[in-house]
Amino acid sequence: MTAPRSYDAVIVGGGHNGLVAAAYLARAGRSVLVLERLPATGGAAVSTRPFAGVDARLSRYSYLVSLLPPKIVRDLGLRFAVARRTISSYTPVERRGRAAGLLVGGERTRESFAALTGSDAEYAAWQRFYARTGHVAERVFPTLTGPLPTREELRARIADDEAWRMLFEEPVGVAIEEHFADDLVRGVVLTDALIGTFADAHDPSLVQNRCFLYHVIGGGTGEWNVPVGGMGALTGALADAARSAGAEIRTGHEVTRIETDGRAAELTFRTEAGEGIVAARHVLAGASPHALAALLGEPAPPPAEGAQLKVNMLLKRLPRLRDRSVDPRDAFAGTFHISEGYGQLAAAYREAAAGRLPSAPPSEIYCHSLSDPSILGPDLAARGYQTLTLFGLHTPARLFAADNDTARAALLEATLAQLGAHLDEPLADCLATDAEGRPCIEAKTPLDLERDLRLPGGHIFHGDLSWPYATDAADATGRWGVETAHANVLLCGAGAVRGGGVSGIPGHNAAMAVLER
Repeated sequence: MTAPRSYDAVIVGGGHNGLVAAAYLARAGRSVLVLERLPATGGAAVSTRPFAGVDARLSRYSYLVSLLPPKIVRDLGLRFAVARRTISSYTPVERRGRAAGLLVGGERTRESFAALTGSDAEYAAWQRFYARTGHVAERVFPTLTGPLPTREELRARIADDEAWRMLFEEPVGVAIEEHFADDLVRGVVLTDALIGTFADAHDPSLVQNRCFLYHVIGGGTGEWNVPVGGMGALTGALADAARSAGAEIRTGHEVTRIETDGRAAELTFRTEAGEGIVAARHVLAGASPHALAALLGEPAPPPAEGAQLKVNMLLKRLPRLRDRSVDPRDAFAGTFHISEGYGQLAAAYREAAAGRLPSAPPSEIYCHSLSDPSILGPDLAARGYQTLTLFGLHTPARLFAADNDTARAALLEATLAQLGAHLDEPLADCLATDAEGRPCIEAKTPLDLERDLRLPGGHIFHGDLSWPYATDAADATGRWGVETAHANVLLCGAGAVRGGGVSGIPGHNAAMAVLER
């Protein structure tokens, strides 16, 4: 019997992190094979045309970039760019019987705070709060592509006891309530702690703090940018970089088993043509820790549960707003917060925790095509069409278990009704239609993501995010935060320490762990 072909590294999963690892290892002269189950690489970071006969390439799942280090773009020579958003956020609200809102970004920020709250106090608090998180971002972000610091090393690097207390030791709700008095402002701040994370502001586990931290440190600034050309432009550039360095990428190859003795491994895969086996010195898993455990025949980690609704839309035009003080092009250019006041977020969490879909589902929207019209075909762009991406919070997978289709439809209707309360015309009048005359709108629940992408429980981070440090020198997270119980099997996906989001960081760190050996 012929021995299976052997590689220095076989990477399970061709998502963006797996492609980063492949490119680094191939550039270092290692033989690399990437095995991807789906017909194309990219994982959750892809651009697709979801609407029949419509030339609009949407970032179907993940959609903004903050945590991708410029170092990775430079090291791999990626032809990839991001566009800055002119507006950070807009949050509509009804105050004193009239439509109003909070616009953050540019010269109008201070004026908008004053108009909403009646004084400069909340604006001053906002400046102080984000100056502190900005300091943390400057100190923490550069550590993400190096060996894990210890907790004390990271604390010493931050060198701000107050920042450490409010982000690493106490529930983030404490700091938000200390700094801000206005319910709407508090809610806008809290949303960064709840992206894909089902938690209360005062959850004692601090899972919300970990989510918040990763959402405010990207690039050393916390800024979130638009991938020019959509997410597929990034993963396309990564695949090109890996291939040009010599990596082999095989799509339609599903790994079904991994066997290892800690020094060498064999991987069984299946394709439409049948089964095959390859050998490797190292295995890097871009798949979730849950999928890796199944491949190794080991007990599964604790269950993960996603808690988001993702909606993609194509509009003939942006809708008019009830708040006439803001241009829709400004309101939708940044993050448009819906039903995300502090009290509204708490109420939605309580309802979902009790097993009910939130009656006023919180969500946020942004318009990619305002910052980057290249994702639209020339005809759509010329006619003023726009994309909308909606991300809903506090919708855990358990709420869809009985009947995913019915729950999805009910949640989508309720979510769009919350948006509609702030519009001056029906959203339905603005929606484009596809070649079959159907509205250009699609919604994905956690169960849909689990089915389509094998995300455990539909969790976009493969599980709760981890602190970006090791607790002690012998911590099970290992030197790079990618190690497993097997010396030659590493995590290179979102389930690694410092994973989650579109960052490439776990892919980089897994490659560094291999090269260091």
